Amino acid sequence: MSQDWRPTCALELLRLRAQMLAETRRFFADRSVLEVETPLLGHSIGTDPQLEFFTTEYLLPGMACMPEACREQDRRSPTRQTLFLQTSPEFAMKRLLAAGSGSIYQIGKAFRNGESGRFHNPEFTILEWYRVGFTLPQLMDEIAELIGGLFSGQSLQETQRVSYQDVFVSFTGLDPLVFSYQDYSAYAKESGLSEAVAICGHDHPLWLDFLFSHKVQPQLGKNVLCMVYGYPACQSSLARINEHNALTTDRVEIFINGIELGNGYYELADAKEQGNRFDKELAIRQQQKLPVSVKDQRLIAALQSGLPDCSGVAIGLDRLLMLLSGSASIDDVLSFAIRRA
Repeated sequence: MSQDWRPTCALELLRLRAQMLAETRRFFADRSVLEVETPLLGHSIGTDPQLEFFTTEYLLPGMACMPEACREQDRRSPTRQTLFLQTSPEFAMKRLLAAGSGSIYQIGKAFRNGESGRFHNPEFTILEWYRVGFTLPQLMDEIAELIGGLFSGQSLQETQRVSYQDVFVSFTGLDPLVFSYQDYSAYAKESGLSEAVAICGHDHPLWLDFLFSHKVQPQLGKNVLCMVYGYPACQSSLARINEHNALTTDRVEIFINGIELGNGYYELADAKEQGNRFDKELAIRQQQKLPVSVKDQRLIAALQSGLPDCSGVAIGLDRLLMLLSGSASIDDVLSFAIRRA
């Protein structure tokens, strides 16, 4: 415990982080993309069943100084509110877009509960940006420019772009767009992943997540930025359905050396459709007895007001710094990882 006060990263990585952030800000300043800040605490939270979140209790003015006995009696009164630490700034940023902000970006903190390990810390730094008028391919071009610039001088090869269906078929032989429980189960057993049958059951999106993470992702981006686009529609609650193939959405994920760095969309702007997707996810959360989530009605209202055509992406900067520095663990690039926070 005598050394427990010390940072978990080397001091030179603090300087490398500062350099990465400065270069990122220059990148967007050169393109006249506005830097913004949005709240870390919110009255609502995403509905994705795959994400766990943190909550805290907000005592309205005057409550904090009351005797504990009185506060205990008042725990369910209107003077107390449950707030959520945001898993992403996405919803608040979309509200800014609907209000006419134009293209925007943000560098800030995000929080996800139950996530800790080589590539996860419950508190992490995220870069998220939205480009008004950009299609997904145009956003992919900009992602490649940013990442290529940050890796300037390193031996990162030319960017690869591949469809989700093509890469999934290539490494598993299974069609990700048409679910066959029999075929998926047989493949899992043949591949030494028989536990997937019990874990995934007849849940197509869960099967895709499981098989992609075990059999596809580790093969992606060998010393190259790899962009996987055209994700199955059952996996993308915030992206538009592709106009040429209703089984896919305009979504992209980016990988380097098997590490997922970011997730982007041609953003869904239909308020009714977005509300329906949220409701479906809330129903899944209830079925799985997950913590209760609160649908973001302000986002729905913003979409009803009118979200401009735009594409956006979120990138985990701690993971990016891992790759830039050749570090083995996310702890190695954080000033104080959760065990020393």
